[in-house]
Amino acid sequence: MLAGLGWLYHDEPVVDLTPAETYVPAPVERTTGARPSLDPAWVRRTAERTGIPAPAVRAYATAQTSGVAGCDLGWTTLAGIGWVESQHGTLYGRTLRADGTSSSPILGPALDGREGFAAIRATPAGTAWHGDSTWEHAVGPMQFLPSTWAGVAADGDRDGSRDPFDLDDAAAGAARYLCADGDLDSSQAWTAAVLRYNRSEAYARDVAAAALEYADEAAG
Repeated sequence: MLAGLGWLYHDEPVVDLTPAETYVPAPVERTTGARPSLDPAWVRRTAERTGIPAPAVRAYATAQTSGVAGCDLGWTTLAGIGWVESQHGTLYGRTLRADGTSSSPILGPALDGREGFAAIRATPAGTAWHGDSTWEHAVGPMQFLPSTWAGVAADGDRDGSRDPFDLDDAAAGAARYLCADGDLDSSQAWTAAVLRYNRSEAYARDVAAAALEYADEAAG
């Protein structure tokens, strides 16, 4: 559930969970400079077919097509993680706004040593994101620890900020995080990358199942 915090929960063996059809290309309508532009009709159609909010489809597909990850990463893998982490920014009745932010900020629980969580003291940088001066929290729809976000922060929508509460940015950061160890060109590499988000076989299976479902639905 918390990017980079798999050690808080379990240390389970790496298993092959890669669904073969999770890499689904997102059509590019045109190129403006070096930046591809998504086909808006495809975004609308995919949102309708999958039930993923259109701003989330845009965020995941842009993270794929922009090359920010540094490796081939299907938007459906990001969508699988986005669903498991926060239901694409709509957790607990929130709505995802057109700019990629949720109607209210998404914060993980305080990492205060209780209920199976590690005890991690807040840093000033973390407090600036979540407001707790005592304990750390994961933040945003892709649930980054502030310290992890600092290493992968991205401006996915090129609005001049790198904000983990903005799904455009968070999806781009997640893509960087997943590709940090190189190409996801094998079952083992894909599985290991997803397990870096949360080292739990159950978590990886949930992500794989969601990614496969979205791939199937998007194909119509």
